[in-house]
Amino acid sequence: MKTHFSLFLFLISLVTCFAQEKFTVYFESNKFELNIKENTKLSTWISENTNNKIVAIHGFTDEDGNNGFNDTLAQKRVNYIFNAVKNQIKIREDFKTRSFGESFDQSKNKAENRRVAIYYILEKDLPREDEILGIKKEIIKGDPKPEIVYPEKLVFENPNGTKSEFTLDRTFMKKVGESKSGEKLKIENLNFVINTFAVVNESRGKMYELLLVLQKNPNLKIQIQGHLCCMPIDRADLSTQRAKAIYTFLVHNEIQKERLSYKGFGSTQPIYPLPEKDEQERAANRRVEILIVEN
Repeated sequence: MKTHFSLFLFLISLVTCFAQEKFTVYFESNKFELNIKENTKLSTWISENTNNKIVAIHGFTDEDGNNGFNDTLAQKRVNYIFNAVKNQIKIREDFKTRSFGESFDQSKNKAENRRVAIYYILEKDLPREDEILGIKKEIIKGDPKPEIVYPEKLVFENPNGTKSEFTLDRTFMKKVGESKSGEKLKIENLNFVINTFAVVNESRGKMYELLLVLQKNPNLKIQIQGHLCCMPIDRADLSTQRAKAIYTFLVHNEIQKERLSYKGFGSTQPIYPLPEKDEQERAANRRVEILIVEN
């Protein structure tokens, strides 16, 4: 009988959805203690992950043996690993033991089924632990939303290796963080190299403003919208490519894809009618906007 025991937090189904790190060790047939090779592998992993945090431990068996035997064996494997890692690596307190029965697909290689998998969060991601696990903090009705303080300046590295210091527009950042679903805001002074989707170095700080807002507001979901000026038809789909460039930057900096989307509108939604009268009108039509999807 296929058996799967796990030591896991109450929202363990979200563990795999958000792709926590995973470490796996394998057991010999009918054994709940690791052999020398796997035990050494576990010891090495422990020494390299003392500052990380375990969120779940899953135990598996192959299908040999009866149900009762496999239930006991799987639980012993979980307990063996738990006892090895406790007091050495941080573990979430809100976990419990549960059996899933035949809830995983057996590999044709039986040795791959005799395993325990440890799911964990890296130290650098611990400030986003609840966000990663999909846990929303309860806000008591009537309590004001905690004020978020953004830095005044930011130093970042450009693609060419140079560094830039950028004075952040904290008024804009606060406005994005406090906007309601359906509201739309223009990102001022976000400029691209002509006829490309490459952001000029002088404007890269605007992307970091948006990144910081998303990091500080974990419930915020947005759509990035690109608009062009001048030409009635966006033959190169440049408006979409520019919106995607911002999207790609945010994803690269670990903002979850589920919180983001992008869309190009070409010149179909101009602020000023085409053809524009002057550069001021062209600059107004040539823009990137943020639609608040959820906040």
